[in-house]
Amino acid sequence: MSEATFTFRVDADLKQEFATAAKARDRTGAQLLRDFMRDFVQKQQEAAEHDARFRRQVQAGLDSANAGQLVPAAEVEAGFAARRAATRRRLATPE
Repeated sequence: MSEATFTFRVDADLKQEFATAAKARDRTGAQLLRDFMRDFVQKQQEAAEHDARFRRQVQAGLDSANAGQLVPAAEVEAGFAARRAATRRRLATPE
């Protein structure tokens, strides 16, 4: 992996406080900044993957609805009412 230099300006007090905090954790500021950058990139990738997966699921639902593959609301309500009743029974029964 090739390396590159990343240069930016920061308030002198912040730089000193950051260096002190890094040293207290036996790390250099550069090590922490690399860690922060990796974490940020990973979180952005995970968010993009989640968004893409969500959009695929929504599109699949829309395609299904457009094809007429719908479940009547009463049927859905009845199914969830049964699940709620089963959960209440389970919670009411001592172990």
